[in-house]
Amino acid sequence: MGKITRVIKKQIGRETHSFMVEGDTFMDVMQTSAKLSFGDVKKCDCCDSDALVLGAHKAQGKYDYAYVRCLNCKATLNFGQQIEDTDIVYLKTKVDEMGKRIYDWTKYEASSAQ
Repeated sequence: MGKITRVIKKQIGRETHSFMVEGDTFMDVMQTSAKLSFGDVKKCDCCDSDALVLGAHKAQGKYDYAYVRCLNCKATLNFGQQIEDTDIVYLKTKVDEMGKRIYDWTKYEASSAQ
């Protein structure tokens, strides 16, 4: 048998992103696809806009960051990586005042540096 491929779709704002996962066996594919352990993000929790983009950058030449950014208010929702297995990614969350786990959006603050 050849390679097995699974397509995983994640909605970020108005866009649907397709991730291709390959493996030699069904179990390889299922275990690898579980490493994309984040759900859809349909709107910004800061301004309710669905104008979201998925992006990534390298900071200080050595740290990789992936994020969801709102094009309306510029808020950012960062991805985290598991320490034991850095291939496992998730969207950062926090606990709200009601004890519910919610996405940890960071509001944009303009720099005061001149």
